[in-house]
Amino acid sequence: MMKSEIEQLILRMKEQEIFACIVPTDDFHGSEYVSAHFKLREYLSGFTGSAGTLVVTLDGAALWTDGRYFLQAERELSGSGIELMRMGEKSVPSIERYLLEHLPTNSRLGFDGRILSARFVKRLGETLRELDVQFVPTFDAGDLVWVDRPALPEKPVFELPENVCGKNRGEKIADIRARMTAEKADYVAVSALDEIAWTLNLRGGDIDFCPLFLAFMIVTHSKVFLFANQNIFSQEIAQNLANDGVVIQAYDEIYNALKRLNGAVWADLAAVNFSFYSALDNAKKIEKPSPIALMKAVKNSAEIAAEKRAHLKDGVAVVRFRKWLYNAVSQGSVTEIFAAEKLEEFRKMGEGYLGQSFAPIMAYGEHAAVVHYSADESTNALVEPHGLLLSDTGGHYLDGTTDITRTFVLGELSDEERRGFTLALAGHLNLLDAEFPEGVFGHTLDYTAREPLWKHGLDFNHGTGHGVGFLLNVHEGPQRISRRALDDAPLCEGMITSDEPGLYVDGKFGVRHESLLLCVKSCHEGFLRFEPLTFVPFDRQGVDKKYLTERQIELFNTYQKAVFDKLSPLLSEDEKIWLSKVTEPI
Repeated sequence: MMKSEIEQLILRMKEQEIFACIVPTDDFHGSEYVSAHFKLREYLSGFTGSAGTLVVTLDGAALWTDGRYFLQAERELSGSGIELMRMGEKSVPSIERYLLEHLPTNSRLGFDGRILSARFVKRLGETLRELDVQFVPTFDAGDLVWVDRPALPEKPVFELPENVCGKNRGEKIADIRARMTAEKADYVAVSALDEIAWTLNLRGGDIDFCPLFLAFMIVTHSKVFLFANQNIFSQEIAQNLANDGVVIQAYDEIYNALKRLNGAVWADLAAVNFSFYSALDNAKKIEKPSPIALMKAVKNSAEIAAEKRAHLKDGVAVVRFRKWLYNAVSQGSVTEIFAAEKLEEFRKMGEGYLGQSFAPIMAYGEHAAVVHYSADESTNALVEPHGLLLSDTGGHYLDGTTDITRTFVLGELSDEERRGFTLALAGHLNLLDAEFPEGVFGHTLDYTAREPLWKHGLDFNHGTGHGVGFLLNVHEGPQRISRRALDDAPLCEGMITSDEPGLYVDGKFGVRHESLLLCVKSCHEGFLRFEPLTFVPFDRQGVDKKYLTERQIELFNTYQKAVFDKLSPLLSEDEKIWLSKVTEPI
């Protein structure tokens, strides 16, 4: 029997002669996290995971999600009449292929073009060409069937001080215009929320885990048009924006404004929604990555100084959590969720703390073998005084954004656990130690982190590193470190990138070691290297020295000493004594 919400949607589809519709997990900007207004897929299907796409036809419904959520989706979709499509499994078709097999010739396919990406719709068109399917990009299923749908968020924005940003918005806009001139562009049209927030030195609260606000932006050679809800700006901020030539217009006016552009428009069309792309049909398109992406990724001296302050606060919080954890676990009262909440308590003690930078991963034992595990009430495990606890968390401070993973040893380990812990650590240290010529891409460095694991026939199935924004998205481009990243950007001085090799053994355990690294100049002319921003000790109890080289042991001991030197002045005498013990050389 089909869920009543799906049945209501099918009735609406019949009224508009639509055979199938697509409901992704997305907002108008392709954000990693979405506000309640955009959780239509969850409302219709009952599946609460953060990633998934629902396809409803007049004959039934199916939901695609990845391996992180197979068990959760199976449980939450039970009895709904919705077929679970386990992405990545050989027998499971892609959404495009599924529609090719189910859509009749000359039928109509509905979706909200403001939510589906232009890139995905282009693929759909290519796959379904032989069927002569008509796209209906104005079909907003949420407005048709979602009773009491939450309104679009409108949290107030706040302005960052110039001494933290390093450049005022006038200077940033001037830099953008200089790139426009070089590219012979009349306009830059921007959809990415982090690019808009960075350019204007503003932050907001419309997106879960990201201090961003809903907006679009068009930069001309004389004005900046900001399309957003005017209620989110104080009088003072609105006046400051006006003084810098920023004109605020209604949020949903963006599509009409794009249609009126009659010159050369520079837009990252690989990252915009279909309606945004379609509105530029009359313009000359410059289809290149946004000029703001690289400007934002290369941090200036003020941003770097602020990030260093944020990471010291964060280091203190995680160290206090680790000290608390060992004592609390021995008393038998710590669960995964409680541990995550406790770490959040310690972070809240830090000056200028704003909130978590992503949904926390606190995974004990076999749960850590699920790369992006998220505990809920049905899976919330008791953390016991043996084995490994993987803690992947981060925070936003007024000084910047953090992202750290440490794997804690809670007692007796198997030889397999100790080997996995050490080999992943060896890969982490290798990348930290890398030196490379200017212009090198992240995929070139990926091998350094995997080599210790590969020597033992082991590997991990995720990227080795991602960029991190300055009080923005915890995952940002254009750089990344991954063997699959063939569209990344060269690593540059001032970029912040994660270093996070791991090892995951199904049904047993998982290990990951993650710190954020700052790309800096090497002592060798024309070369770059990394220096750590994250200062939290690795758990020396998990290390088996026979899997480390002499150089890796030296790097480990040097890092542990640096942690003590950086954090000890910020700790109580008792905490300092404890830290000195856990950072002793191996």
